[in-house]
Amino acid sequence: MKMIKSLIVASSVALVACQHTPEQPKVSVAKAVTTHASSQMNYGIYKSKNNNHKPVVALVLGSGGARGYAHIGAIEILEENGIKPDFIVGTSAGSIVGSIYASGKSAQQLREIALKMNVSDVRDINIGIKGFLDGKKVENYVNKHVGNTALEQLPIPMYVVATELKHGNKVVFNHGNTGQAVRASVSIPSMFVPTKIAGTEYVDGGLVSPVPVNIARELGADIVIAVDILAQPIHTETKNVWGMFNQNINIMQSKLAAEELKNADIVIRPDLREKAHIFDVKGRENTMQAGRDETLSYIPKIKNLLATAQEGKSEANRYLVAKEKK
Repeated sequence: MKMIKSLIVASSVALVACQHTPEQPKVSVAKAVTTHASSQMNYGIYKSKNNNHKPVVALVLGSGGARGYAHIGAIEILEENGIKPDFIVGTSAGSIVGSIYASGKSAQQLREIALKMNVSDVRDINIGIKGFLDGKKVENYVNKHVGNTALEQLPIPMYVVATELKHGNKVVFNHGNTGQAVRASVSIPSMFVPTKIAGTEYVDGGLVSPVPVNIARELGADIVIAVDILAQPIHTETKNVWGMFNQNINIMQSKLAAEELKNADIVIRPDLREKAHIFDVKGRENTMQAGRDETLSYIPKIKNLLATAQEGKSEANRYLVAKEKK
């Protein structure tokens, strides 16, 4: 029984990986999203739509449980340096941070949201055959902070990665209920009850794409900035059953991520050791700071990439204009 309780607590911690969202003034209540989350992907869309000849920048936010707070620190530094993505791709913890940022929140607002988040905001224990947590509170929490805005209507296009349970296929949600898509993306198997959408069950996107760089490339990104917050196997304690379970996941995810990260232009990997509890405010701040510190070291390289890509786009545009005149 003690082991079950420990698993429940641990799963709760993993879930809230990176919840963030400040209390909003009760001025008006947006209509609830009634459309199911769905995938209506148009690959290469950003290459075909790129009429202004500027480099398309994608921000990829990976899975990683409580380490998700580091995503906020990374976004803060990018924003402070005038770097805003044209679209975001997120898995699990990254889908939570990404969707709320995509709704128009500033990096500072993300920080305030993270520091105000309470366990009761996102945890709903419901012990059953398929899991300990239901996930409905996560869905409601995200929808509340995106103003019940559907994925396709978010100011910054957002792509949420999940795993279709029956066949293990990667699914990318980009339409409909934002909170529902995120709920699917964070549904860690055996901890969360799988998220059922239109009769199909979905679980954590980190199982198939822990740092979804390839999706960003397929959509047409010229520059991919990936934030990898996965637990490094070397830092994982393996002295008990829970530690062994974590290590199994960490090894598998690190191998999967390594392949995709080869296709990223920038890989930001904050130095995280998961020593703090997710609901420890100081721990949250330290994790965000780790994201800030690591991202800051990459700013010169990112700016250089942007300048080079812009010059390349401008040169191509000049060539096309000259060709048309002939």
